[in-house]
Amino acid sequence: MRRIPLPEHLVEQAAAFTSGARTPAEPRDAATVVILRPGPEGPEVYLLRRQTSMAFAGGFCVFPGGGVDPRDFDHAVAWAGPSPAEWATRLGTDEAMARALVCSAVRETFEESGVLLAGTTPDDVVADTTGEDWEADRVALESRELSLTDFLERRGLVLRTDLLGAWSGWLTPVFEPRRYRTWFFVADLPEGQRTRDVSTESSEVMWLPTAKAVEKVEGGDLFMLPPTYLTCLEIARHADPDAVLEAAADRTVEMFCPEVEDVDGVAMLSIPPYAEALAAEAAGRAVPSGYEAPPGYQDHDRRFS
Repeated sequence: MRRIPLPEHLVEQAAAFTSGARTPAEPRDAATVVILRPGPEGPEVYLLRRQTSMAFAGGFCVFPGGGVDPRDFDHAVAWAGPSPAEWATRLGTDEAMARALVCSAVRETFEESGVLLAGTTPDDVVADTTGEDWEADRVALESRELSLTDFLERRGLVLRTDLLGAWSGWLTPVFEPRRYRTWFFVADLPEGQRTRDVSTESSEVMWLPTAKAVEKVEGGDLFMLPPTYLTCLEIARHADPDAVLEAAADRTVEMFCPEVEDVDGVAMLSIPPYAEALAAEAAGRAVPSGYEAPPGYQDHDRRFS
């Protein structure tokens, strides 16, 4: 990933926020889900290209996701898998927020891709969500006419939280007018389900091998914000979705907020230490000293060395 120097006006804005002269916008809590499927070139991810008219990240490729809705905190939601307390530990937050984030992740994934991580029992998963009745419910969820709790209850379904894995957390820099505190999840595409181009916020959807997505960003054919790009770069180190989910099982999320840093006299936004190493590998540079791989990485998974 080629890191781009920050314009002087952004450097000055960041300094004003750091000094306390200006107050950062309050970030909105959000969840995004990396939907995975196996492919001949390694794990593939589902991407949406946001409408260029969107105020935030217009024209950029993103994973399905969005902001937490107040009703995502509902304690009555049918739940299977790790408890909200266990998710709180994984996500580095309190139990109420953990429940809301998991619900938001499942709800937004269904709203933006048609993929539903739920089943009639804690051991099965819905096989097909392409009918007109499913679409009507999806639209009702998207418009907030229907809550996730009521949707699941109406259909006799339980949330399969065990199908999700915690991956990372990113907080928008202080100088941005729209800020998000976003938890990244990973999930395998359930057997029998298929994605649908249904999101009103996207102009195009696509499945891409993670390595190919990285190549397209490096070649200027796709645009991604650093968290999306670095997530693809990480996942490309794994052989298949099962390996990604296995790596996620050992993870706890630490929220990272990029800050302005001096790199050889040039102001740039910081990225996590592990991301520095991944970006260096992708660019064929030497891995920074002191690098420690995140849990789940194996030497033979490296594809950019």
